[in-house]
Amino acid sequence: MQYIPNILFLLALVLGVGYFARNIKKVIRNIKLGQKVDASDHKKERWNNVIKIALGQSKMVVRPISGMLHIIVYVGFIIINIEVLEIIIDGLFGTHRIFSFMGSFYGFLIASFEILAVLVFVSVVVFWLRRNALKLKRFWKPEMKGWPKNDGNFILYFEMVLMGLFLLMNATDVSFQEMNQGNVISKYIAGWFSGTSEATLHLIERVAWWLHILGILIFLNYLYFSKHLHIILAFPNVYFGRVAPKGKFKNLESVTNEVKLMMDPSADPYAAPAEGAEAPAKFGASDVMDLSTTQLLNAYTCTECGRCTSECPANQTGKKLSPRKIMMDTRDRLEAVGKNIDKNGEFQPDGKQLLDDYITREELWACTTCNACVEACPVSIDPLSIIMDMRQYLVMEQSAAPNELNITMTNIENNSAPWPFNQMDRANWIKES
Repeated sequence: MQYIPNILFLLALVLGVGYFARNIKKVIRNIKLGQKVDASDHKKERWNNVIKIALGQSKMVVRPISGMLHIIVYVGFIIINIEVLEIIIDGLFGTHRIFSFMGSFYGFLIASFEILAVLVFVSVVVFWLRRNALKLKRFWKPEMKGWPKNDGNFILYFEMVLMGLFLLMNATDVSFQEMNQGNVISKYIAGWFSGTSEATLHLIERVAWWLHILGILIFLNYLYFSKHLHIILAFPNVYFGRVAPKGKFKNLESVTNEVKLMMDPSADPYAAPAEGAEAPAKFGASDVMDLSTTQLLNAYTCTECGRCTSECPANQTGKKLSPRKIMMDTRDRLEAVGKNIDKNGEFQPDGKQLLDDYITREELWACTTCNACVEACPVSIDPLSIIMDMRQYLVMEQSAAPNELNITMTNIENNSAPWPFNQMDRANWIKES
């Protein structure tokens, strides 16, 4: 009978970690549906970005208030969860505060955890107020209705409850309070229970202990269904993020080769392709499988913070485009494809695609390609690359560019300039002056 709690703990741990691992495998599989990307270049720059942007949160503090609050939550939540190691050992072997033998150092650690727990709790409350009381505009855009809106609040409630349980667990732990080391916050909470019997305190402590660890396991598995998957994916996403200048767009090799052929006076432009030559790849992207693995990783990493949309000039002028929605739609479509594979063993055409069914052409052509969204993202997500790939598909596969763009391209083809003037007349303005 005395081993039943240990067995139950082991069962909860295996189920929690196992279910999380299963879902992470799905995420990895879905990301690999995209086109492979060679990220073997600029390794030093990539690792510097991971240290500076992902670990150092350098792009978060561009907005100082939310940036500093996020750093408190980020650092506090990670450091406090170091204690999970002790909880796991205690849960598996039936010990109690097994690291307490470290004496004053243990007290220092727990004191740090308690102070951070309070700071995290306060920061989360401020985040909730900014989102729900102040109603900051970027949290109330059309794409933030329903689940995205609720998800943002659920995660805040999770964090408040977990921090509260941690402090309650310490406050009602009689042996820990008697040590009088590290209980810099919990000793004041313990005062609320003066006059409570030791048996009742033990019961409260055990309930708080169990709810705390089960809450962490639930939180871990909630990440898969939440925007907070970025807690894990931000690091690889920043590593694989863009290192080329933001104004540089990629060229398709097949198109480049065609242009070179046209510019080679000795080449026969009407010659048949060499035997065994591969047919040109699909131009651009109409569905998630046409995007790169980095772009799909971007979609899963999106925090839905809205910084990209709040900086987007097209969105600011009332146009339909929202870079955040581009990433959310890409993730939704990728999830739909993943569920299709789960059901059928392999993807079966479902009559839908990312273009038109999720992202409209109006959104794509509203983009000014200014890169403001890319610059604003705190975890190196690139919505513009998806927009440009889908535009490329519209132009090169469907000849479906807006009339204004067709006129410009025709002028460039005929006049070597975007204006409707013959090259012979280009200098006429000089005579008029």
